This record gives sequence, structure tokens and C-alpha cells, in this order.
Amino acid sequence: MRAARTLAVAATAFAAVGLAAPLAAATNGPSSVTVGSSVVQRGGDDSNSVTVTPFAVHQGSTLTITVRGCSGGTVSSAAFPTTTLSANSNNVSSAVVRIHNNATLGQHTLTVHCNNSNRVLTQQFRVLAGQGSQGGIGGSLAPSSTEMAVGGSLVAAAALGGGLFIARRRRIGAAV
Repeated sequence: MRAARTLAVAATAFAAVGLAAPLAAATNGPSSVTVGSSVVQRGGDDSNSVTVTPFAVHQGSTLTITVRGCSGGTVSSAAFPTTTLSANSNNVSSAVVRIHNNATLGQHTLTVHCNNSNRVLTQQFRVLAGQGSQGGIGGSLAPSSTEMAVGGSLVAAAALGGGLFIARRRRIGAAV
């Protein structure tokens, strides 16, 4: 009896994992591109440098740009709208830009025009295919129909397994 019960529980667990596996393995784009979130700097003596984080960014995601030796100005690229750099007292400016959803994939160059000089600084970054993660949205997105189907089937399997366990337990208790 115990072996049959253990086998039933194990089969139910394997079925639940098996139904959830396709959803876990699903991707939204190519998985052959692996790029770390490295920081790339440009400028020889680090007094006038442009830093982009991350170097490789997905379409629709944000890119942080930090410029040393520049007290305000603008940053522009074909991959995002022209944005004003915010300056602080340390002669460091920064901006956070959102990459266009339909930005061309591959290498892009951003251009920084500083307010305090005629200096123009450039920096490259890479745009990757697909949308970035939607972390931090706080539940404002509803689950997809696939997620609802998988969740519903797991709940139904658990209810069926629990009902069979209780019915079988009742029969064993009545026979004693």
C-alpha cells in the first residue's frame, strides 16, 4: 500500500514538473548572444570620459550614461531620443535613456555635447534583440494565457491527487 501511495505522489510530482518545463524553457529571442553587463569607459586620463552601463542593452531597456569633465549638456544617438545631462558639483554629468523598441540591432555610437566647452565626446554601445526583463513592475502586468493554463492544470492535478488520497484513506480506514 505504501509503495503504491509513494508511486502516485511521485507520478503527480513528475507530471507537475513536466507540465511546467516548456514554460520554463521558453525564450523571447536568440540565446546565442551572451554579453556581461560590463562597463566601458572612453577617455585617456579619465578626466574626460564617457561611461555606459550596461554596454550591451536590449531594445526598450534603459542605458545609464555618466560623463566626467562635463558640467551638463546633451547626449544623442539614433537608438534613443536626445536627452539632457544632469550635472552635479563634482563636474560629473549623467543621464538615463530608454532605447527605442525598434532600435537597429548592433553597434551604436552616442555623442555627448558638453555645456562648458566645445568638446564632443563619443562612446559606443550595443543594442541586442528582444525586450529586456520587466522586473520591478510590481504586479501591474496580468499573467499570460499560457501561465494561467499551466497554473490551472497544476491546481487541478493537486486537487485530483488530494481527493484520491482522501478517498483511498477513507476506504482503508473503513476496512480496519
